[in-house]
Amino acid sequence: MKYIVILGDGMADEPLAELGGKTPLEYADTPNMDRIAREGRSGMLRTVPDEFEPGSDVANLSILGYDPRISYTARGPLEAASMGIELENGEMAYRCNLVTILDGMMVDFNAGHISSAEGAELLRDLDAQLEGVRVYPGVGYRNLMVVPGACGSVTTAPHDIVGRSIEDYLPRGGDADILLDCMERSRAIFADHPVNLRRLREGKAPATEIWPWSGGRRPSLTPFHEKYGLTGGMISAVDLLCGIAHLAGMEVIHVPGATGFLDTDYEAKARYAVDALDRLDFVYMHVEAPDEAGHMGSVEEKVRAIERLDEAIGIILDRPDTTVAVLPDHPTPIRYKTHTRDPVPFAVLGKGRDEVSRFSENEAREGSFGLMQATDFLTRLFSK
Repeated sequence: MKYIVILGDGMADEPLAELGGKTPLEYADTPNMDRIAREGRSGMLRTVPDEFEPGSDVANLSILGYDPRISYTARGPLEAASMGIELENGEMAYRCNLVTILDGMMVDFNAGHISSAEGAELLRDLDAQLEGVRVYPGVGYRNLMVVPGACGSVTTAPHDIVGRSIEDYLPRGGDADILLDCMERSRAIFADHPVNLRRLREGKAPATEIWPWSGGRRPSLTPFHEKYGLTGGMISAVDLLCGIAHLAGMEVIHVPGATGFLDTDYEAKARYAVDALDRLDFVYMHVEAPDEAGHMGSVEEKVRAIERLDEAIGIILDRPDTTVAVLPDHPTPIRYKTHTRDPVPFAVLGKGRDEVSRFSENEAREGSFGLMQATDFLTRLFSK
């Protein structure tokens, strides 16, 4: 038997008046997800322990069976692992967004979805002006900062404070002086930078500065094969997920056209997942697009992302002798434009059948799996 988990990041939501009181998942046309629910079993999954903020880092670690109370240090070092950055003793890695801050307000946590090439150009010029601290370009607005001799700092994810004044959310304690200095330097360097001048001429949001957050040291994860006795692979355009896979000794499967945004190639991901199961026992296929739509507050884009993912799932369902699961990692409700910690729905095809007929937040509550802890999910999935 082969296994695949299809993870629609942030796919769960709340009922919306503009959708007639339905959630985006209920409103979307999802015949393939519905088939998984109708011919399989459903349930609800608690992915974020109470003591953690509801982030994709904690949620996906939990779904993969790694208790964040033991395995989690921060988001930064997970992304560093994906980028091949080895942290030396005393170093911490911080996630480093390119953001748009105007008049002291967080206007955009992703600087108008700045391109990777533009971000690399900005960070190259910033890195040349920093002493000791290093910045590394990643994918789009998602970049990395490494601080030597670090002790950590209290920081806030920029996607949690869009539309708010940044004053109460600036780094504090520990490395705060270093982080604030780097932020100030970035403001000066980016102000009249050719990248931003060009973006402004094109009517795009400028990257006004960097925003470092979630810094920590390299964690240690039990190898996936040792934990489950199975070989595993990861498909994702997001450094966070690839970093988890790298630390767990899973194969990171690179898919041309996978962007980590709304324009990702859903079908290519599905085809690569099916092909990978010829050599691996398990594939975790992560799609970021529903989460990005939730952060944007776009009902239309979230429904479209869910429907495009569903179309790709049809490719996977054609593969015989494969247990297929579909779920989000956390909700990203349109109303809040950020993550919440509510349990998420899941459905599994290949583990029996219950009375659920559609894949949705409401119907999954009636599923025969009941409410499960995410750290038990793969153990149940792989059980005979």
